[in-house]
Amino acid sequence: MSMHPITLKVNGKPHTLLVKSNELLVNVLRDKLFLTGTKYGCGIAECGACTIMKDKRSIMSCLVPAVVADGWEITTSEGLSKGDKLSPVQEAFVDLAAIQCGFCTPGMVVTATALLHENPNPDEDFIRDYLRGNFCRCTGYVAMSKAVLAAAAKMKEEAQ
Repeated sequence: MSMHPITLKVNGKPHTLLVKSNELLVNVLRDKLFLTGTKYGCGIAECGACTIMKDKRSIMSCLVPAVVADGWEITTSEGLSKGDKLSPVQEAFVDLAAIQCGFCTPGMVVTATALLHENPNPDEDFIRDYLRGNFCRCTGYVAMSKAVLAAAAKMKEEAQ
């Protein structure tokens, strides 16, 4: 298997790595950079557990060959907080009990963050539609929708 050098900027930090030609980005993030918030769920972009952000847009890292990501700047769930301070989305998920087992949470929070970059004033229908690619078997989606609305309100308040 041939090896390829790639550079990534992950959560603001540059990395140069050697990756196999068939290695997936999700595995590079987890196994080489030890960013285990990005989960390997289904492997076919159906569950959303592997969601990361590139250019403030959510993408499923389980479908991206790492060699394709050469030069990308990405954000994982670990990159959303600033030191010990949770992002507004992370904080809202905690405060409104939008977390149960936690497996889907990192991907859900990254997707919700991308949603708010795209639409800082979403309504509940927009949120439910946007989150449809992220599966949660524990919570339903009511608390998650409320958390996104609360995060949007907090971000709007902080911007003023």
